[in-house]
Amino acid sequence: MRRARLWRTGPPPWLREAARQTTRHRWFAALLAVGAALRAAAMLGYRPALWFPDTYTYVVTAMRPRPDLVRPAGYSMFLRLLEPLHSFAAVAFVQHLLGLATGALVYLTARRLRAPAWAAALACAPVLLDAYQIELEHLLVSDTLFMFLVTAAVCLALAGGPGPRTAGAIGLLLAAATLTRTVGLPLIAVLAVWLLLRRPSGRGAAECGERESGRRARAVRAGVMLAAAAIPILAYGGWFYATYQRVGIVGANGVFLYARTMAFADCARMAPPPDLAVLCDPRPPHRRPPSQDYIWSADSPLVRLPGITFTREADSLAGRFAVLAVTSQPVDYAGAVLTELARTFTWDRPVYPDADIYGRYEFPSRPQPSPDREPALLGVELARVYEEGDIETRIVEPFAGWMRAYQDVARLPGTLLLAVLLVPLAATAVRRRAPRGGARGPGGRGLAAWALPWTVAWTLLVTPAAVAEFDYRYVLPAVPLACLAAAVSVRGLTPGLGCGRRTPAR
Repeated sequence: MRRARLWRTGPPPWLREAARQTTRHRWFAALLAVGAALRAAAMLGYRPALWFPDTYTYVVTAMRPRPDLVRPAGYSMFLRLLEPLHSFAAVAFVQHLLGLATGALVYLTARRLRAPAWAAALACAPVLLDAYQIELEHLLVSDTLFMFLVTAAVCLALAGGPGPRTAGAIGLLLAAATLTRTVGLPLIAVLAVWLLLRRPSGRGAAECGERESGRRARAVRAGVMLAAAAIPILAYGGWFYATYQRVGIVGANGVFLYARTMAFADCARMAPPPDLAVLCDPRPPHRRPPSQDYIWSADSPLVRLPGITFTREADSLAGRFAVLAVTSQPVDYAGAVLTELARTFTWDRPVYPDADIYGRYEFPSRPQPSPDREPALLGVELARVYEEGDIETRIVEPFAGWMRAYQDVARLPGTLLLAVLLVPLAATAVRRRAPRGGARGPGGRGLAAWALPWTVAWTLLVTPAAVAEFDYRYVLPAVPLACLAAAVSVRGLTPGLGCGRRTPAR
């Protein structure tokens, strides 16, 4: 009888609401379902996860908490948080959830900013469906966590008029991102400028208790964000200083910039003093190896120096050499940065920086080789303690074969990413040429809403090319934000396709 009564009254309200929302957002729901299925196949095909050379350092820091000289400890603390589960499969599962959540954030933010439904769905498709994105989530590296933190911060900042609490949350997210990957540091300045200059809509102003021209209120929220970001970073810097008696959050900035400048540095033009001349490479730039070899290869002039590569003295020496190279050859430096950045926008995926690193971004057909470098061997030992068992990746067919076949066809080519980044500029040009009183960009007066994710995306792409080198995994965290900017910028350009009603003029 009870079942009959339940049948007569229909499904519960929450189920009806879920069905209604699924129907309303059916394209996003379909993309999310396919993305979840692909991630399930990756989990089944590669157990427990995929390994990267950096992974072993992260595991060492997680199991023996201590600041690392090369990488901040944010991702290691993420691993530490999940350590009670004793499962790298659980880590990969959480990272896949973060990938799905990033796609959801992009879609929901685009819709809230009244982007067309088709544009919002297209914006979240790359992060949900790109095979290289799914493979990156299955790798035990920091980039998926970093991508989610940055995307969440940007989506919060795009609220109509974020108040002090929201600004504080944005700051904490950016601090966590910076302590996960140092490329997050310049984003703090980008978001601070946005909060300082962005004028909220009337509704946002009412919620925040400020008027559109309230400069003081905007300065307060920018200050709150900066303080919330600075406190965790300074605290970590204090831990780093107590460990190494060095100021900063890593001890390798000079080394990485030195490696970047070796793409063009000409000691005949630089005329370095004797203490810096030991870092010169007599080979012409076109015959030199990729930048990373100057950090890790045994024949690097820096690595050949006595002691470890990342001592205070070595990092200072490398930093001085890099500054001299940049100031002596600024045009060559700019050309090297543009050359490295251009790798982002190629249609194909040339093997770079070497076959081993390139192969780590492909779903493998055979088990990956075990590390043979001494520091990584400690990471292997501690990873077995973390897992409480074997850590070797087991390749299970047919699931692994499905993902390899899918990766052959499903990716966002770099040329299309460039086209996505150009969409906001094209949309702005079209809007300016439209008749007066036509469609306006989202957000009303002041900065266009697409400007923030667009600027953050470019910052994420340019910074590695300027201070380190291009890497395929450095590109993927910028993709959701580039797509979000494109989706938001086209709102109002296609009458009848947007979401939300137009308010008639009075």
